[in-house]
This record gives sequence, structure tokens and C-alpha cells, in this order.
Amino acid sequence: MLSTLFGKRFDNPMADIKSVQALLDDLPKNDAIKSLAELTELVESLSVYGDFKLDHQFAVLRLLDETAQPYMRKLVREYFTPFEINKFQENRLWLVVGNWSRHVAKAYFKVFTDFCNGEKGSGAIKAQVPLLTARAVHATMWQLKFICSHYGQVDNTTWTNLALLYKHAEQLRYLDTPVSLYSGLIGDTTVKYEVGHLMVWYDSGLSALSPLYIHLTERIVAHYHSAIDIHAEISQHSRLSFDLNRPAEPTRINMGATTHPAMRFIGMPAMQAKLEDLMRVLKKNIVPGEINLGGSYGAEVVKNAVQYLLNYLVAPPIRRNKRRMVDVILNVVDGFDKVVERNGAGLSFGEGEETAHWVTEEISASGFSTAIPAKGSGSIGIGSLLGIQPEGLQHWGVAVVRRLLRDDAKNQLRVGAEILSNQVVGVVLNHNRVPGGAIENGQPALWLCAKQNDPAGEAQLLMKADTFTPGRSLQIRMDGKNYLLMPNGLQEKGLDYDLAKFRFVVQEASED
Repeated sequence: MLSTLFGKRFDNPMADIKSVQALLDDLPKNDAIKSLAELTELVESLSVYGDFKLDHQFAVLRLLDETAQPYMRKLVREYFTPFEINKFQENRLWLVVGNWSRHVAKAYFKVFTDFCNGEKGSGAIKAQVPLLTARAVHATMWQLKFICSHYGQVDNTTWTNLALLYKHAEQLRYLDTPVSLYSGLIGDTTVKYEVGHLMVWYDSGLSALSPLYIHLTERIVAHYHSAIDIHAEISQHSRLSFDLNRPAEPTRINMGATTHPAMRFIGMPAMQAKLEDLMRVLKKNIVPGEINLGGSYGAEVVKNAVQYLLNYLVAPPIRRNKRRMVDVILNVVDGFDKVVERNGAGLSFGEGEETAHWVTEEISASGFSTAIPAKGSGSIGIGSLLGIQPEGLQHWGVAVVRRLLRDDAKNQLRVGAEILSNQVVGVVLNHNRVPGGAIENGQPALWLCAKQNDPAGEAQLLMKADTFTPGRSLQIRMDGKNYLLMPNGLQEKGLDYDLAKFRFVVQEASED
């Protein structure tokens, strides 16, 4: 299609800014998906079929990119929505915006490398190189964002390109040159800010986040990018490092490790205080208007994203139990209703639909990892509740998906899950003489059997989503005994479940 539209240079409408503008005037303004798809083709054509001077290429690329921004913002709002969207629309948005992000990042980097190689027209854009480099880094961030939102693997070319962009800005001393990235954005940015923002956000652990929180953490880190600094020397505030000569994803600092002149160190000592200040505002149910979140989000969901970043800064996650490399065959179902079905709780004990069979690669008392076929795994996401039954055992346990990574080469989805309990018991909830409330009498739930060292007199329950009520006691009957459950706090609000803690007392048994 592109070769028929863009033939010889004198036929190419990209050869003249006025003809480019005419193409843009014909975009279907009320169809953001179609407009962005057409703009993606134009960006691709500029790189593939455009034999133009560099200043003209950069001018056209800027025009196409700036035209795309309103469509991008609209589709990003639709994709990173706090509300559920159907899989067809989700995949359609991901393909269109991801394709745009990939092509525009590639186009900016091509202009950058052509400038470094002294191609014709390089001299005319010398003053614009800080903007060019900042946009190249920013476009790379968006490319990463849509790879990570699909839990894909990041090619090492990304880190090689970032190292080249940073090294050039450092050598030509424009790392801290302020530029206005796009019209309408509040405040200026710099190449250093853009690189620091990307590195810190990426290091926060995107494989453990849903697409919504991948987006929100990126927007929050972007707002506070001035609190991130990059130095050539390691200090007590250094948190991450990256190597300009051997590019790879950023790594956590090891103060005893050997350093060398090509290493750069990232610190953010003021970030924690800024996030804590933001958290205090969010606890008042206020989302500050000066933070560009790319959409409208409630205080609670933003608060969760901020808390995640605070946890990352204060106490990076560590593995509590040693994993063993062992193959354990697990029968698996996903979703609260299916787990309840496997455990009775007043419902039919019928087997229901067929279970999946997963084979672990590593397993410990607190979690496991495995690789499953990507096809047919569409319902598995970050936060999915899993019922797990090791082969040969009668009882079921429960786990929650915490990490995902897509391996397209092997057509696999790599899953990391936290085991909440190795054994659960289905129970039926009843009010403690108090009518009304979110919970209906007879509603099923799952009692998580106590682990070693769990406090006596406390229990955890998995309940249907949005049914936990603070201050409302419940009753259950289990193993011939009656239990009074007094709420002790909501521990986790999942996709389709509430995980709550209760204090309990065993009551005198009454006749049925």
C-alpha cells in the first residue's frame, strides 16, 4: 500500500509541507483509531520511501507526531481505563497505539542517527537536537509502555538506543537544556529528565502491575521527574545504574561492586517525601489537578499507585522463601466463582468445567513460577485468583498472579504467583443477627487454613468482591462448630474477591 501511495520522489506528497498538510486535512477526524493508523503509515513512509534532506524529514515527523497527539490521548484514555472493556476493543486499541509508538520511536531514532552521521540537512537542525533527543527518549518510553502493558519482552536494542541518546546529550552538553516537548503540556523537560523518568518507572517492577497501574505509575513518576538525578559518580543516594558502553536495563546498586567511568548512577532522594505529600492529599479523596494522569481517575485508584511506588522506594520486594527447581503438576482454575465451586461452600460439588494443568518450574511455601501456552490464557492477568490442587492431593489451595511476562518466541506466558494458602475450606456466611448490608445470608466464601506461626484466634476469608463490611460480624459453621467472625480489616481488594482478616471465637454448638 505504501509503495503505491509513495512512489518516486517527485510524486511523493511527503516532499512538500503543504501536501503533507493536505493529507492531514483529509484524516477522519471523528475516528481516532483510523486517524492514528493512517498517521502511522505516514511515519513509516517517511523513513522507508522518503529520500529527503534531514531538516525536511524532522519537520514532517514533528508535524505528524503533533497531529497524532490528540488521537493518542483519546485512545490512551480508552485503553488505560479503570473500567473493564471487552477483549476485542482492548486488543484493537493495543495494536493501534502500540504500532504507532513503535514506528514513531524508530523514526525519531533514525533522524537522530542520521544527524550523528552528518547527513544532508544536519546543520539546519543543530539547534533543535535537544528537542529531537528528548522526543526520541519520550517515544521510546511509550513504546516500552505498550510492550509492558502486554507483558512482552523488551529487546536489548531499546537500551542500546537509550545509551546512545544519553551519551550524545552528555558529550554535547545539552542534557539539562530545557525544551517544550509538546504544546499544551505544562512545564519544560530535558533529556536527563526523560531518561531518568523512563529508568525509574521501568525499574519499579512493571511485570507485577496491571496495565492500569503501569500507566498510573508512569504518569506519577513523570510528574516528579525533577526529583530524579543522574550522576557519573556513585553516592549514598544512588539507587540504580546503567552502563553506557554495555547497555542493558537499569540495575539496582550494589555499593561493593566495581564501577567504571562509563557507568551512570540514578538517585531520587527527594521522591519519597513528594509521594508522601501526595498521599496525604489523596487520603482526603482529592486528586490534584496539576498531575497529568492522562484521564479521570478516582482518588482510591491513584492512591494505590502511589502506595506501590512508595513500597518500591522504601522496601523493594525480596523473596521470603527459597524456591526449589521442581516440577509439580497443578490442577488450576481461575476466578473466585470457580474456586468456590471446587470447594463446595453450599454449592454443588460438581466438577464444573475442566481444569487446566500447569507444571511449575520453581516452587516454595509462598509462591511458584510456571510457563503456560499463551493461546487460551486470555483470562489470566495480574491479580487473577487461582485455585490450585497439586496432583495426588484432595484439597485445593489458592494463589494470586503477581507477575507476567509474555514470550512470543515460544508462544508462552510466564506466570509468577503468590500462594495465599495451601488449603482452603468452603464456608457459608451469615449475618450476626443484623439484617441488611452487602452480604446476603448463605453467600459462599473460602476459609484459608492457618499457616505455621499464624496468630491464634485470627482467620482469613476470601469473599466475593465488594462484600466486606467493616464493623459487621459474621457467622459460619465449619467441622460441626459455630464460629463468630469479627472483622479485623480488608487486606486486599482483588479483581473478583475481597481478602479480609477476622478475629474469631468458637461458639457453643446449637442443634441444626
